[in-house]
Amino acid sequence: MKSDPLRSAGLRHALLILMAVVVALPLYLAVVAASHTPQALLGHFPLLPGDMLLDNLRTVLSVGLPGTIPVWRMLLNSLVMALGITLGKLFISILSAYAVVYFRFPLRMAAFWLIFFTLMMPIEVRFFPTYQVTANLHLLNSYSGLILPLIASATATFLFRQFFMTLPRSLVDAARIDGAGPIRFFIDMVLPLSRTNIAALFVLVFVYGWNQYLWPLLTTTDAGYTTVVMGMQGMINAGASFALPRWDLIMATALLALLPPVIVVLLMQRWFIKGLTDSDK
Repeated sequence: MKSDPLRSAGLRHALLILMAVVVALPLYLAVVAASHTPQALLGHFPLLPGDMLLDNLRTVLSVGLPGTIPVWRMLLNSLVMALGITLGKLFISILSAYAVVYFRFPLRMAAFWLIFFTLMMPIEVRFFPTYQVTANLHLLNSYSGLILPLIASATATFLFRQFFMTLPRSLVDAARIDGAGPIRFFIDMVLPLSRTNIAALFVLVFVYGWNQYLWPLLTTTDAGYTTVVMGMQGMINAGASFALPRWDLIMATALLALLPPVIVVLLMQRWFIKGLTDSDK
């Protein structure tokens, strides 16, 4: 018995709409909470947005809560950290994968598999020795301490290596005939062909760096290096000292924290999808 295509399509669309509502509901509640006064959030939670959204955004950006730095500084710290981690991971990973694929040296594959085996170690296992090295190098309470320990990426190295292995060897032969050395071949041939992979990894790694919480919490005690993810927890603790919890300001901060990752995803959406799905790069 054949199923009705219209009915099947309708069920799929209904399921997609339901999932979209489930995903969007927390964001809508955050907008509602950020647009009301703290008194209005007590008792029955309002279902419609209020008229305090711009005032609350202006307050957290310029002032913040007592005991916390302004949110614009938190956003700047998060941006510096996320961009530093992203660019560092891409730079190291693409060079290491290029060396493994196109150069012949002793223990080449052993070095690659040692890098790959680090994927099997939980991140928490590496935190204590990494923190100890960071402290011994006097990198605590600095952007270098936030960025450098996190720029190595076995995942990105593995993905770049797998892509480089799909490139035809005729490209290498043609480059040699033209007199191109390894650096020129890398810049003129490999990098342009890898742009979709780089874009896809840029989005993933940027979101990873932006959402870091535990590592900045361990390595920074100076409030001047507070990231926005850390800052929201600090605002919750600061708000506990008030007569009324300042969930309006906390939710306004959460909305601001969402903007940079969303902007990156929207700007690079086409390249991101192509880098993950297109096999003919």
